[in-house]
Amino acid sequence: MARSPERPASARSDTVRPAAKRGRKPVPGLPSREQILDFITRSDTPAGKREIARAFGLSGADKIALKALLKDMADEGLIDSAPGRAFHKMGGVPKVTVLRVVDVDEDGQAWAVPERWEAATPPPRLRLRERRRQSAVAPGDRVLARTEEAGRGWIAHPMKTLARGSEQLLGVLHREGDRWWLQGVEKRERRDLPVSDPGSAEPGDLVLAEKTGRPPRITARVVERLGDPFQPRSFSLVAIHRHGIPDRFADEALAEAERMARLDLGAREDLRHLPIVAIDPADARDHDDAVWAEETDSGWQAIVAIADVSFYVRPGSALDREARRRGNSVYFPDRVVPMLPESLSADICSLKAGADRAALACHLSFDRDGRMTGWRFSRAVVRIAANIAYEDAQAAIDGVNGGSGEGDGGTVPPALVEAALRPLWGCWAALAKARDAREPLDLDLPERRVVLDETGRILSVAPRDRLDAHRLIEDFMIAANVAAARALEGKKAPVMYRVHEPPSREKLVALKEYLKSFDLEFALGQVVRPATFNRLIARVGDADHRPQVMEQILRTQTQAYYAPVNAGHFGLSLASYGHFTSPIRRYADLIVHRSLVGAHGLTPATDETRLTAADAEAMERIGETISQLERRAMEAERETIDRYVAAYLADHVGELVAARITGVQSFGFFATVEGLGGDGLVPVSTLGTEYFHYDEGRQTLTGEESGTVYAPGQRLQLRLAEANPVSGALRFALPDAVDTGPFPARSGRPRVIHRRGRPKNIRHKSR
Repeated sequence: MARSPERPASARSDTVRPAAKRGRKPVPGLPSREQILDFITRSDTPAGKREIARAFGLSGADKIALKALLKDMADEGLIDSAPGRAFHKMGGVPKVTVLRVVDVDEDGQAWAVPERWEAATPPPRLRLRERRRQSAVAPGDRVLARTEEAGRGWIAHPMKTLARGSEQLLGVLHREGDRWWLQGVEKRERRDLPVSDPGSAEPGDLVLAEKTGRPPRITARVVERLGDPFQPRSFSLVAIHRHGIPDRFADEALAEAERMARLDLGAREDLRHLPIVAIDPADARDHDDAVWAEETDSGWQAIVAIADVSFYVRPGSALDREARRRGNSVYFPDRVVPMLPESLSADICSLKAGADRAALACHLSFDRDGRMTGWRFSRAVVRIAANIAYEDAQAAIDGVNGGSGEGDGGTVPPALVEAALRPLWGCWAALAKARDAREPLDLDLPERRVVLDETGRILSVAPRDRLDAHRLIEDFMIAANVAAARALEGKKAPVMYRVHEPPSREKLVALKEYLKSFDLEFALGQVVRPATFNRLIARVGDADHRPQVMEQILRTQTQAYYAPVNAGHFGLSLASYGHFTSPIRRYADLIVHRSLVGAHGLTPATDETRLTAADAEAMERIGETISQLERRAMEAERETIDRYVAAYLADHVGELVAARITGVQSFGFFATVEGLGGDGLVPVSTLGTEYFHYDEGRQTLTGEESGTVYAPGQRLQLRLAEANPVSGALRFALPDAVDTGPFPARSGRPRVIHRRGRPKNIRHKSR
């Protein structure tokens, strides 16, 4: 069947005009299809049916005929619209629409694409024309914008920034009779959403859906099937989709990575004769730092060798645009979403044993007390003597045979222990003196490690061991980061600082009130330093509430961020601090490398590897963007660990677990499984039949008859009532409580009385 002659090439090729409508005769007085398309295209405002009728002077029966004509045009693929929205030409963009930011280039120009696009052609890229000189949006942001066609391109004028993913949601599809429902993956989603269109998805599938309709009749329409939500490798996929993390590289970037990987290293300082070693986690996906030390007459010399990523990733290149769009690598138990293609991140840039690698070397000098007395930077070629797991390095230095067996070489050869590890430990002893003298914040909060088998099944979830080997590498990296910041300051060159400001007074007041519940005093008038919090932790000692106090102190801290203006690093008790040591996985470090190359004239130093003038001027905007992307990555990683923990515990539902109360509210208390983490709720409706008084100041629930008290930090046995791997949510109950199902509604006698000073008879309302 021939295509309608007025149908544009950009229209959908699979749309066929129904036969009955093909025979419909033109109505006298109605505008033609060409006239309607021309009006929609040229209109300065959104053009709906009302606007079209008014423009062509239609009324009465003509409006009914216009409605039929517009429906014909939509069926033919000439125009597109959603119910209640304006029409737009297929292949074009609505006058007002929701856009998703996909890129912010080196000049600060933001680019976006329509969030909904149904034409067969690729969606157009719209240039955002913002009121501010510098871009206030980041990749992944959603904006409501007014659009206009300009020449061969499109321009968008942002009207409002929207919540990320506010119209899209992830969930698991299930069916009850003829009705479909979507169970959201968010912990706070406690009600299923009716599904109007399941598409090709099957019950039990993990799907991406979009909300349709208006309150109170909101439904979901499935737009993408993602697979089985209970497959172990699905947990990270949920986070990737939920947070809009780019997990595919453009073909241009992949081709460029392959080409750059073949570059000759050029003239560099040759450090291949030194036994430089890389000490990393046994499951490390990349190796961007390695260390060496040697004792001198006055103290110690050390080298921190860092992958020279700036040599391969040039400003303004396709690789650079991809790296800036991501901001950092994102690490999940089952995969890594790298900032750079794997041909660079896992191969040519990764400092692997026995291979010549390009490095940016930080040469450091320390006195006997670990004070830094000098530094210099060079572009070098290194050949790593060994990649050693933390556990193996620690076992070797402790004289324990065997190690973890998880490193590249298993145990460390005795010759390498003497040539490389013992000098490193000797230098670290001096660095530890300097660290103790400045008294940085010392919060010993465990990090959870998920161990998977080859098929992705969970073998164990446990806290990572905290070894001296970890502290050693941290102190060497901190020293190199300080040296990088000072070296750039000395040249008055741009610095991307890692800024951590002191806690605000509001947070300190909240901490003071919190500590009262443990009978701990905290003076607000004092000058607060990291050592202030360390002394507070020392006063707590080994009490049950020690982890809880440390977690609250952590919440009191401000969030670290990247910026070109130095405000110091409170937590590390340092005046100047940058990030230099992880350019494979952090864009901030790549910026610092480029600035060092240019400021210190490091060879080979062409204009292609220096920090550009445009980036130097845009440091504030770049800092804001990569700070936002870092927070996105941290949230995605944390959520995924919670889902793995819930999946691991799903086989233990109904069993008793050792738990610790982490927070108390009027509706119940939250607890975490000791040694595993993962917060869950104990609803007040499961605490028995007596009244419970809620003391907001002390954060306690107290039984009126029994005197039973539930307070933060308290350890107790709880029954695991529910573990939901899809949302990562847990629910607990007392050992002898009757299970009332997930998130039970309160009924009958209200059982909580709030207390603010004197008791008030304010009781819970049923949910």
